[in-house]
Amino acid sequence: MKMKNLAIVVFLLLGSTVLAQPAIVGKANASYEGNQYSEAKELLVKAYDRISPKNERALALKSELAYKAAHSFEKSYETEKAIDWYQRAIDLKHHKDNPNVYFRLGNLYKKQGEYEKAKENYNAFLELVPTDQQVKNALKSLDRAKVMKDNRTRYTVKSEFKINDEGMDIAPSISSRRGNTIVFASTRSAPVGSGKDPVTGEGFFNIWEVEMDRSGNWQPPKLFEADSVNTEHNEGTMVFDGRFRNMFITRCPMVEKKDLGCQIWSAEKRGRSWGLPRKLPLNKNDTISVGHPCPNEDGSVLIFASDMPGGQGGKDLWYTKYQRREETWTAPKNLGPKINTSGDEMFPTYASNGDLYFASTGHEGLGGKDIFRSKKEEGEMNFGVPENLGTPINSDANDYHFIEMDKRNGFFTSNRDGSRGSRGLPDIWSYELPPNVFDLKVIVTEVGGTQRIDGATVQVSAEGGGSFKGVTNSEGVIYWDKKPNGDRYINEETNYTVKVLPKEGYHPSDVVETFSTVDLNYDQNFIVETSLLPKTPIVLPEVRYDLGSAELKVEEGVIDSKDSLNYVYELLEEYPGMVLKLVSHTDSRGSSRTNERLAQERAQSCVDYLVNSKGVNPERLVPEGKGENQPRVIYKKDSLYYPDPPKGEYEEIELTEKYINQFKSSDKELFEELHQYNRRTEGEVVRMDYSAKEEEEEKEEEGEE
Repeated sequence: MKMKNLAIVVFLLLGSTVLAQPAIVGKANASYEGNQYSEAKELLVKAYDRISPKNERALALKSELAYKAAHSFEKSYETEKAIDWYQRAIDLKHHKDNPNVYFRLGNLYKKQGEYEKAKENYNAFLELVPTDQQVKNALKSLDRAKVMKDNRTRYTVKSEFKINDEGMDIAPSISSRRGNTIVFASTRSAPVGSGKDPVTGEGFFNIWEVEMDRSGNWQPPKLFEADSVNTEHNEGTMVFDGRFRNMFITRCPMVEKKDLGCQIWSAEKRGRSWGLPRKLPLNKNDTISVGHPCPNEDGSVLIFASDMPGGQGGKDLWYTKYQRREETWTAPKNLGPKINTSGDEMFPTYASNGDLYFASTGHEGLGGKDIFRSKKEEGEMNFGVPENLGTPINSDANDYHFIEMDKRNGFFTSNRDGSRGSRGLPDIWSYELPPNVFDLKVIVTEVGGTQRIDGATVQVSAEGGGSFKGVTNSEGVIYWDKKPNGDRYINEETNYTVKVLPKEGYHPSDVVETFSTVDLNYDQNFIVETSLLPKTPIVLPEVRYDLGSAELKVEEGVIDSKDSLNYVYELLEEYPGMVLKLVSHTDSRGSSRTNERLAQERAQSCVDYLVNSKGVNPERLVPEGKGENQPRVIYKKDSLYYPDPPKGEYEEIELTEKYINQFKSSDKELFEELHQYNRRTEGEVVRMDYSAKEEEEEKEEEGEE
């Protein structure tokens, strides 16, 4: 009898517990389903603790509550707790019913930079859902993230502590033509929208404005002054068209226990004030969210983010056009799979040149949301393949809403380490793109050789005005990088010319070398090589002939005398005022008279090729044969012979017949080599003021006489 009574008591106790459970679980689930994550997380933890894992059904309920608690902590910016609860859900086999638990946990590890743990969870997900492209992209992005971290861009970033508060500060936008004020959304304490947001546990978002004074210092932020902009609801991104005539706001209504989507509202400028905001009819269903407006220059086209049906998955970027006659907006169109993914694409903004910035969780990136740039292409709302902005703009955390203040400066939102707020809440960050670093090295050599010229004065001029000069050193080099005051000699977006000024012993040069930094977006070391014509014979590239022949020798793989003479053609093209004497020399073998005649014929062969094959005016060429009468001077160092003076100490050698003959028996190879040095064609500048037009006029005058 006692045992029977005891059983009844136990049954009643168990029954009362079972009856108590649904109320706790139901309340927790109601908050969760209504996206009331700040409230739901605590209720879900309590419900979890109340469930006793005595059977399969209880374990399944417990794992579900753990997953929902984790998701609620994640939405409330409590990452460590979210990781802990996702892991509890996995331990309770929740992944068998919902593989997404692995994906969410992998994402959190990725945001913390723990790539190996992220990879482990992504792979666990793919074992259950092998075809999921979003997770495959996430796996690829882990390797890409390592590369981006090792190859930082030139941007520098910093948190704007004078603007940010302990709460959430997001989505900065320029709010004046002068560009000295920005608006942003903040959860800091305000007279409107008091209370706590049940999603994040922070205050409600309001629109604030902050002004920069002439010294570049931010003044204290103040609520944006316009009728009916800040309300008891969440006001998020506020942006303006290019003329600052139209304002667009994201507003997310907060109604207890209801899951209402966000909306876009707009207002027009009326004098110095703003008209009342009106809701844009973009979401036909109240549960669909539209937000993050991005207007074009005149406000006639609007890009926005939405989870409406017909997209690529998650939140996509869409666009709509304003029809002025009907005063309506067209049905939204999706920007397509090049921009949108199965993840989320949000926070679109325009670059100054019309390119599109946006944040994405679906394209390959570092952490949560990464910022991408797509180039504007031909066609209506057509943009190129998105490119990740890399580090340090992007981080392991969430980075979004990138705006340009000018070509080098701007703002974005991030909840990376270093933000002012606690719990990893997002803040406003600024970026700066330092100028590209350019330097210039000019090398001055003699025409027809490698001999560098010491003491040559080089002048560099910038298009639009300004120039500087320098003198080459003993190596024939002059180098410019920084001025004494720290400025650079070579600046961005500039075309430059380089000219060597007249120098004693050399013909004046009209040659002008050019280089440009226009459109360069990387550091560059410019090297400009230029030359001066010495008032001495110019040694030309080797031209060979068969023994006793004046025909230009062309032997595949050995010598191409015609190609060597092309150098003379290029020289004449470079110096249009030059008249050049081509002087041929022979070695000392054979009679002097025969060598003179042969040298003259060879010089004429060179002239004939240049006139007949290259179209050179014959008046600019003078053939002359000198035979063996002028032995060449070469240079000897360490038993080796050089055509040009080598570095260090050397001996000048005149290649007379007597000098060469000493090697006739002892070193046949050297004997032939030295004779070959004497068989040469040199150029002697006759004049540098030739003008075909003037020559023709002189001939006409002579004819008239």
